[in-house]
Amino acid sequence: MKKVFLLLIIPFMVGFLGHNLTFAVNKSHFKKLKKTNKCNRCNLSRAKLHGARLVRARLRGANLSRARLRGAKLRSADLRGANLSRADLRRANLRSAKMGRANLTGANLRGANLRGADLRRSRLKGAKFKGANLTGAKLKGSKDGNFKGAKGVRR
Repeated sequence: MKKVFLLLIIPFMVGFLGHNLTFAVNKSHFKKLKKTNKCNRCNLSRAKLHGARLVRARLRGANLSRARLRGAKLRSADLRGANLSRADLRRANLRSAKMGRANLTGANLRGANLRGADLRRSRLKGAKFKGANLTGAKLKGSKDGNFKGAKGVRR
C-alpha cells in the first residue's frame, strides 16, 4: 500500500514543485538588472520581462534563453554575445540594439522593431521575423533566419 501511495504522490509532487524549479533566473541578477539597468554575463534564462523598460540596458553576454520579453523596450540595448535562444521577443522594440554575435536560435521576433539593429555574425537558425521591421539592420555574417514576411531585409 505504501508503495502504491508513493508511486501516486511522487509525480504529483514533482509536477507541483517542478513548476518553481523551471524558473531558472538568478534572483540577484534579476534585482541587479532592475536596479541598475546593467547585468553583463547574468543568468536571466526564463526571466519574465514582458513589456519591461530596458532602454540602453547593458546585457552583454547575458543568458536570456527562453526569456519572455514580449513587448519589451530594448531600444539601443547592448546585447552583444547574449544568448537569446528560444526567447519570446514578439513586438519588442530593439531599435538600434547592439546584438552582434548573439545567439537568437529559435527566437520569436515576430512584429519586433529591429530598425538599425546590429545583428552581424549572429546565429539566427529557426528565428522567426514575420512582420518585423529590419530597415537599416546590419545582418552581415549572420547565419540562417526566416525573414519571410519581414520588412526592409537587405543581406
